[in-house]
Amino acid sequence: MKLKTNDKVEVIKGKDSGKSGKIIQVFSKNGKVVVEGVHLMKKHMRPNKRGEKGQVIELSTPMPASNVMLLCPKCGRKSRVGYKIEAEEKKRQCKKCKEVID
Repeated sequence: MKLKTNDKVEVIKGKDSGKSGKIIQVFSKNGKVVVEGVHLMKKHMRPNKRGEKGQVIELSTPMPASNVMLLCPKCGRKSRVGYKIEAEEKKRQCKKCKEVID
């Protein structure tokens, strides 16, 4: 998968298109990512102890990786990701500005 945790991405498809955030978790087998503050779901929690109130929690849920696009840290534009081999190391590269992404 070309996306990693802590990458800044922008949603390009779906109900949250145009929003951006940081990737919290990557599920490479399923091809899904969890983006902070995007694709939220409300979960109703029961009270655990007597006298405690129930609550509604908003959680970020996994979304397809094809629905997000990487925001390049160098040029700031959303772009595709390519690979460049430097000294026997495979590094990610921005397709727009050709800069190596850490």
